[in-house]
Amino acid sequence: MHYLDNSATTPVLREAAERAFSVMTADFGNPSSQHKMGIAAAHILEESRKAVANALHAAPGEILFTSCGTESTNMALFGAARRKRKGHILTTAIEHAATLSCCKRLGQEGFDITYLQPDEAGHISAGRFAAALRDDTILASIMLINNETGARLPVDECGRALKRRCPEALFHIDAVQGFFRVPLTPSKWSCDLMSISGHKIGAPKGIGALYLKKGLHLSPLLHGGGQENGLRSGTEALPNIAAFGTACEIRASSFARDVQHVETLKQALLAGLQARLPWALINGAGDVPHVISLSLPGCKSEVVLRILEGDEIYVSAGSACSKGKESHVLRAMKLDKARIDSAIRVSFSPFNAIEDVEALLTGLEKAAAMLKRR
Repeated sequence: MHYLDNSATTPVLREAAERAFSVMTADFGNPSSQHKMGIAAAHILEESRKAVANALHAAPGEILFTSCGTESTNMALFGAARRKRKGHILTTAIEHAATLSCCKRLGQEGFDITYLQPDEAGHISAGRFAAALRDDTILASIMLINNETGARLPVDECGRALKRRCPEALFHIDAVQGFFRVPLTPSKWSCDLMSISGHKIGAPKGIGALYLKKGLHLSPLLHGGGQENGLRSGTEALPNIAAFGTACEIRASSFARDVQHVETLKQALLAGLQARLPWALINGAGDVPHVISLSLPGCKSEVVLRILEGDEIYVSAGSACSKGKESHVLRAMKLDKARIDSAIRVSFSPFNAIEDVEALLTGLEKAAAMLKRR
């Protein structure tokens, strides 16, 4: 099997799965219980929080556990916007569906939303971001790494521009695709809120986190027993949380080596495409090594995916959350329909090998030969 859809999800690290199993079967106390097992569970909870915080160069008290990146983004955007009854929200047209859906809902509630459009490479400049700010801007939300093209947005410059123009406005960064792909330093990016997800780095599905800058208060989405400092009531998913902490520790220990390895895979793919499929088109600038969007004009992406799947090669036609719909990201980049309809996304992880690249290139040659004959 050659799995190259790691932006959708990753296999669970063995150590993370073992940690989750241990917590499920041995250390299964409720962290809110006051007896010995509850106290032990609470210790696991806080040690895991510390591991996630270390990955963000943040304080443990700034980490709020959620079920996923989507929940983190919902909590951030609704919590930040609803501190005000009206105002301007700035985001981009290439955001993940979680951000776009939240902004659509907030627009229905009376907030004024601006969606910045990208250039043909998928970039949005800090200058255009700054020019779109207004006196009544209360919130800005942009992604660090685009999940379809690998474009990196200038969050550091955007954050500074926001705080200069609108000091009271809050800045949210969707860092789901940047987590353990690039160094994350929210405290240096004027960041108030940052979304991350566990299943993109080798933790199980069903766990994420929200970085919440110290001193910032949001209204909770869930009410009840007051867990997570009153911001997310409900018994914590301790097995997933412990696995998330373990995955963070493992990925942190090999971060530099992993980045270099994935860069090697990307360069091998680009060189192979140039040599074997020189008419293939790369979509976007591809600022990071782990995501590459490419098009094979004349070859429908859904058919290419089925051909590759027949040889146990797994890629995607875009974001997993789009469920087969035309990519809003590539459309916003104003690519022509033939290019959008033939686009596939290849996404690497440190678990991939050069053999996966070779299999993909062979599979793409096979698909192109079959489809070009039609």
